[in-house]
Amino acid sequence: MAKPSARREIAALSSEICGCRACPRLVEWREAIAVEKRAAFRDQEYWGKPAPGFGDVAARVLVVGLAPAAHGANRTGRVFTGDRSGDFLFASLHRCGFANQPECVSIHDGLALHDAYVVAAVRCAPPGNKPTPWERDTCQPFLVRELQLLRNVEVIVVLGSFAYEALWSALRAAGVDLPAKRAKFGHLVEQVAGKYTIVCSFHPSQQNTFTGKLTPSMLDATWARAGQLTSASTSAAP
Repeated sequence: MAKPSARREIAALSSEICGCRACPRLVEWREAIAVEKRAAFRDQEYWGKPAPGFGDVAARVLVVGLAPAAHGANRTGRVFTGDRSGDFLFASLHRCGFANQPECVSIHDGLALHDAYVVAAVRCAPPGNKPTPWERDTCQPFLVRELQLLRNVEVIVVLGSFAYEALWSALRAAGVDLPAKRAKFGHLVEQVAGKYTIVCSFHPSQQNTFTGKLTPSMLDATWARAGQLTSASTSAAP
């Protein structure tokens, strides 16, 4: 269980993330989308701000995605919530025991995570879902601080090569002792980085899930492996 101080620190960081206006292009885009809206959501009030991390502050598993979707987290205010990628992700987390339910439609839907905490490498919805390297690097201090505050994390699951690159850079900035060479990104590829084990997964984007590049069983295998790598699993072994 996380200490109250850790919860306060994460809450303070989340508040800081929500107020960030460091990237002019992203600020303009996220706010324009929140006004224009998609027709299906025209009666809803959009979040229109950066999406902070979400989950169990005592988590052993950290999940790093790409960025909020324009009509997903940019609308709902919770990372991976309200879009097809989130539907696929949280359904898998639920099947594997990391989430209390498969639904992720709004910030008030009752979703809770156990032993997992989810963040995006870039906290604002980017045009074309493609942040620039500068925007990725500008967001990096938030991920560095999350790595420092989420003290129980042992396994980091990266969803896509962009998240893998962003995480590696953040680990270096956090002072983690990294190997000279790292494994090439691929589904279920593992890489040790200091006290962490990184597990790679294809991103649950529609492009990947609709084409079968990432199937439910493939994503489930990612969480199964992440669970096996945690100390909780090790200590339970005979």
